[in-house]
Amino acid sequence: MTDARFDELIHPSTRLSLVATLAAVDWAEFAFLKDRVQLSDSALSKQLTTLEEAGYVATERRLSGSRHKRYARLTGAGRDAFNGHIAALRAILAAGAPAEGPQL
Repeated sequence: MTDARFDELIHPSTRLSLVATLAAVDWAEFAFLKDRVQLSDSALSKQLTTLEEAGYVATERRLSGSRHKRYARLTGAGRDAFNGHIAALRAILAAGAPAEGPQL
């Protein structure tokens, strides 16, 4: 079971969408991520760099035909942080949910 831990780095909606997308795949190509989270090249590059500096994401350039393409994946630390953040969000939601039964 993952310890619930709110993560300020992951929480902004852009990074949360990016990390959630990476959590669902082994590797993702830059263009796929750009389309998925609807960011410009520079904005996506900045978000990936921020996550990479934190150790949450790893990137590499691969040769595809005659072009190099950038790929990203979630690291073990990134996956742990994401799972902890989701657990914290679920705990916050559960605490605010109305109790069963009639409300007075």
